[in-house]
Amino acid sequence: MALMVDTELTSSDGVPSPQAPRRGVVAFIFVTILLDMLALGLIMPILPKLIESFVANDTAQAARIFGLFGTAWALMQFVFSPVLGSLSDRFGRRPVILLSNFGLAADYVLMALAPSLAWLFVGRLISGVTSASISTAFAYISDLTPPDRRAAVFGRIGAAFGAGFVLGPATGGLLGDIDPRLPFWAAAGLSFANALYGLLVLPESLPAERRSPFRWRTANPLGALQLLRSDRMLAGLSVVNFITQLAHVVLPSTFVLYATYRYGWDTRTVGLTLAIVGVCAMIVQGGAVGLIVRSLGERGALMLGLCSGTIGFLIFGLAPTGTLSWLGIPAMALWGVSGAAIQALMTRLVPSDRQGQLQGATSSVQSMAQLAGPFLFTLTFAYFIGAAAPVHLPGAPFLLATALLIIAIGIAMQTLRAGKEKPSA
Repeated sequence: MALMVDTELTSSDGVPSPQAPRRGVVAFIFVTILLDMLALGLIMPILPKLIESFVANDTAQAARIFGLFGTAWALMQFVFSPVLGSLSDRFGRRPVILLSNFGLAADYVLMALAPSLAWLFVGRLISGVTSASISTAFAYISDLTPPDRRAAVFGRIGAAFGAGFVLGPATGGLLGDIDPRLPFWAAAGLSFANALYGLLVLPESLPAERRSPFRWRTANPLGALQLLRSDRMLAGLSVVNFITQLAHVVLPSTFVLYATYRYGWDTRTVGLTLAIVGVCAMIVQGGAVGLIVRSLGERGALMLGLCSGTIGFLIFGLAPTGTLSWLGIPAMALWGVSGAAIQALMTRLVPSDRQGQLQGATSSVQSMAQLAGPFLFTLTFAYFIGAAAPVHLPGAPFLLATALLIIAIGIAMQTLRAGKEKPSA
């Protein structure tokens, strides 16, 4: 099959390209991710404030604790994502998605009932173990989509993230005004509904003849990362992915506290702002990714996304008012193009029977970023709003994220140049 772009990245596994996925199957995955994002979005505006309520509304202390929560969640992801990815290569995608969603439902119930920070912490640990359905869903799409169409399909599936963040944070903010525990109950209900939906209608995407044995030496985090080092371009793209994921952590780890502290926003305003972010992301992911990839190729789309994210973070960090900070939202939405492009580029370099391992390894890379990110950004925020700071700079975490994306741009340029010079398979 002739590829539309980047033909030198064609997978070398010798397996014929899969047929285009049926619309119904893509819709199943879209709804799965949508419900996951709705559940996550529901608790996003309220979790930092709930933590604050346990520490006498001390914002700096809450930032440190929230950073610890994020790091613990990422550690669980780092350890268990490769295991679940390899299990999906061995037993199929469907059981992994279903188990993860039932586990998330139980986790949100636990957090809704949590009487202390310790119980909330346990809930985040469980969530880290069970939150694997999204990476497995991307492996599901890789099973069914030819390489030259993956970026566009990843983009459309990514629109579910935007749709979830349109309804989730706005609804979570409104529910949180009624009762700070109510968003957790709503999230539990959505996750349980998601699991039941998959149990009834989600088909398996990986036939038995394309499955690979489960091996602990590749399922552990360090073994899974060896896959990313097996190809020079795959390794370079993985580094870019790590840096961009690290920069992204500034949003969930500090945005709520930052907006509340700097702009005086209440929970409802934060939730509605995150909903606007979701609308813009949904427009870009749902409609623009395919057009951009067709026009610029996956390489050009990656660079456009990274540059847009850099501009968006710079605006967030420097904007003196909440209204001006909204100018960064469209640029941040365009950043999402890079995620679909890098996913498509990486899946071209891995055989079909190792796509689950790739997604598990990629999740481990993201987890490493999420291990470092919460402490990096929350401690930066706490320091620059504290009395010991040489200058009062609440936007310092976003300026740090800007610098990280500039580094990612440089590495991406070097990696793509090297890949272009690589002889075609």
